[in-house]
Amino acid sequence: MNGTSWADQWDNSAKGGRIGGGAINGGGTASNSKTAKYKEKLGQGLDKTKAAASSGFKKLKTGSAVGFRWIKDKYHKITNKH
Repeated sequence: MNGTSWADQWDNSAKGGRIGGGAINGGGTASNSKTAKYKEKLGQGLDKTKAAASSGFKKLKTGSAVGFRWIKDKYHKITNKH
């Protein structure tokens, strides 16, 4: 062994402790571009999710309104016969 423990190899603290250096991603520009791409894709996914949820809510609202109107009409037909 080279004197480092398993915990030292996987230490995420700022002082390093990792074999081969302290930086996790190696550089700033490559990780920033990957992060930007990930954020863009995540944003697009959230927009799609928001649109789908909005559409589903509108369908639920319309269906509920139709169902309550049907129940109301049935109730009025029953009570008006007397």
